[in-house]
Amino acid sequence: MRVLITGASGLLGLNLALEAAGGTSSGGQHTVLGTVNSHSLRTTAFQVIEIDLTAPGAVERLVEKTEPDWIINCAALANVDACENNPELAFKMNVDVPKKLAVVARGGARLMHISTDSVFDGQRGEYTEEDAPNPQSLYARTKLLGEQAVLEANPSAAVARVNLYGWSLSGERSLAEFFFYNLAGGNRVMGFTDVYFCPLLVNDLAHILLRMMELELSGIYHAVSSQCLSKYDFGIALAKKFGFDGNLITPASVSQSNLKAARSPNLSLCSDKLAGLLGGPLPALEPGLERFHRLYGEGYPGRLKEMGRASE
Repeated sequence: MRVLITGASGLLGLNLALEAAGGTSSGGQHTVLGTVNSHSLRTTAFQVIEIDLTAPGAVERLVEKTEPDWIINCAALANVDACENNPELAFKMNVDVPKKLAVVARGGARLMHISTDSVFDGQRGEYTEEDAPNPQSLYARTKLLGEQAVLEANPSAAVARVNLYGWSLSGERSLAEFFFYNLAGGNRVMGFTDVYFCPLLVNDLAHILLRMMELELSGIYHAVSSQCLSKYDFGIALAKKFGFDGNLITPASVSQSNLKAARSPNLSLCSDKLAGLLGGPLPALEPGLERFHRLYGEGYPGRLKEMGRASE
C-alpha cells in the first residue's frame, strides 16, 4: 500500500513513517512517502519529499504526483505557545492544509487526520467521542476546526485524537524527552500534579494508526493510552524506569509555570470505541515506558538524530 505521511520530520510523522516502512504492521511493509519542510531528513527507509504544504497548489500537486492509497496527515503547528504567537500560520497548518487534503483525497485516496486531546476543556475528564469539545487555546481551537473541516469535506476520513511521547529528531519534542535529558543531566524540573493525560508511546500509536488504516475506519477515534496519570507521576515513572533521581522533579501546579497558552487540567479520554474495533484495550503506561527504555538501549535516539543531520 502506498502511504503518504505529511509532517514526516515530526515526533509522530517520523516514527510512523519508520514503523510503516519497516513492515511491522499486520498488513506487511508499505511503500512510504514522507513530506518535510523546515527539517531535512537523510534516510533510505522511505522517500522524503521536501514541500511547503501551505504554498498555493502544493497539496494538490503533491497528491497528484504521489498517487497514495492513504494519506496520514501528521503535519501541524503543534507547539501550543507558538500558535499563540503566530495565529496565521496556526490556521494555515492546522485548518487549511487538512481541509485541502480532505478535498483532494476524495479523488481516490483515503485520509486519516491527526488531532489532539486538547480539543476538550479538561474540566471533568473521561471524554468520549460523543462529548462536545471546548478548546481553551488557539492551538486547540485550530485543531478542532481542522477536524471539522476534514469531516465536512470528506465524511469517509478518519480523525484520531492523540497524546503521545517518544524519541524525536531533535530530542526536544516530547515530555518524556524533557524529563529524560534533564534528569540525566541532574537538572531540577517541575512536574505538574494538576494536569492529567493519557500518554501513548509514539511507536505503539504508529501501529494503532496503521491498524486503523487497514480496517478502513471513518469518523473520530480516541487513540490514547488506556491509563491516565498526572504529568508529575509520569515523570516519576520515567525516572524509576531509567534509574534517575525522582527527587529532582518538584511537584508543582501548572499555575506556577510561565506557559503562555491555557492548558486543560484533565484530558483523560475514553478509548473504548477504538479498543472494541481493535479487539482489546490500548496499551497502558508500563509497557510503553519499557519499550521507550529499550529503544534508548538500542541506540534509537541517536539514529533519529543522524537522520536530521542531512543538511549539515
